Amino acid sequence: MGGLPSNERLEFLGDAVLGWVVADLAYRLFGDLTEGRLTDLRKSVVNASALAEVAQEIQLGDCILLGKGEAAAGGRSKPSILCDALEAVLGAVYIDGGAPAAFALIERLFTERMSVAALRLDRLDYKTVLQELTARLHDTAPVYVLSDTGPDHDKRFSATVIVAGQSVGAGEGRSKKTAEQAAAEQAWLVLSSRAAE
Repeated sequence: MGGLPSNERLEFLGDAVLGWVVADLAYRLFGDLTEGRLTDLRKSVVNASALAEVAQEIQLGDCILLGKGEAAAGGRSKPSILCDALEAVLGAVYIDGGAPAAFALIERLFTERMSVAALRLDRLDYKTVLQELTARLHDTAPVYVLSDTGPDHDKRFSATVIVAGQSVGAGEGRSKKTAEQAAAEQAWLVLSSRAAE
């Protein structure tokens, strides 16, 4: 963008601040959780898809300055761009208002999401619960088909879940594991609702 500074340094800072605040909130608000469960809880809200959802909720996409090509390609609603932009905003709030301002903003944006996630911690590993479900319903295991885009330093992964020859879920993320988990969650929801009918 014509020599404008990159937000990558702010993203780096925002990611670190977010991890610290969510860990602090998890520790204080969920005193009954073990260390492993606290880690699972943090992962459930500090990931690319969750950050993109938060960014959509606050309509951050409307405020992002994009090149013409990226804007025309729907960049304002791309999860990877929304995730990065939210991290940059959190970094900027920390620089501008200090730790109290950053803490207050993250607490406002993430506490309810953490409470919801805490209620379903037993189902956060969707690959495992999907495998159990497909074994029960179809006597088979899910198959994950992966693809990636972007340069090596900024890869984006897409995953599709195939069960009994049918595509039942898709997801994306910054890692293969994140993409597979997102796809497995969607597939689990689809197959669970079919099984309940």
